[in-house]
Amino acid sequence: MQNKKPIKELTDAQLMRYSRHIMLKDFDIDGQERISNSSAIIIGLGGLGCAVAQYLSASGVGKLVLVDDDEVDSSNLQRQVLHYESNIRTKKVLSAKQTINMINSEIDVETIAQRLSQKQLEKLIKQHDIVVDCCDNLETRNQLNHLCFLAKTPLVSGAAIRFEGQVSVFGMQPGQACYQCLSKTFEEQTLTCVDAGVLSPLVGMVGSMQAIEAIKLLANVGIPLFNSLITIDASTMNINRFTINPSNTCPTCGGH
Repeated sequence: MQNKKPIKELTDAQLMRYSRHIMLKDFDIDGQERISNSSAIIIGLGGLGCAVAQYLSASGVGKLVLVDDDEVDSSNLQRQVLHYESNIRTKKVLSAKQTINMINSEIDVETIAQRLSQKQLEKLIKQHDIVVDCCDNLETRNQLNHLCFLAKTPLVSGAAIRFEGQVSVFGMQPGQACYQCLSKTFEEQTLTCVDAGVLSPLVGMVGSMQAIEAIKLLANVGIPLFNSLITIDASTMNINRFTINPSNTCPTCGGH
């Protein structure tokens, strides 16, 4: 993935701060500069979103846009690691921003504490480099997929419930499957963490994998999980990878 704006060079202090990234093969200074000049939208600041935001902020992503209209509840503290007891009844995006600012004061954090309309989401997605889907319902996931497809903005998708998790990446380019190529094969999951529960470290595992894929896309390193689905069964620690084929009957991409 290539950033659209001119690249701002790293300072000496940033070169030291992100030196462990810069040392990586194929990453180098160029990769870190691409990250530092990029912007990411995180939809949902629950268990997945907290893990994603924590690592993207520590990694130096230049701007994070946090979108969630919910407030912190005591039951969230079991797994949503950016929120603390003192943040109960605070908007999740504000609680998350407070913690992110302590992790990395250099990055720009924008908060949106409301549900966005289709037009608002469409405009927002066009203005940023990547969308990380950390929401908890199929309708929103399909909506994000459709808007990312229209904008040709990469989408990193994750989900977790009980002991099960999944991660996939959709580049929205010709020859690649979109999220609805996958989701059209199953119905809306009516169970939530409230109903079925979720293992605390599992959301951190899935969110960390989403952050890895987002960083790979933003830095233009490695091989993203295009046309692939990773599934995790934490009860047995079985991790599997499946191919997602572009569907000619997909209502969003129609197999391009």
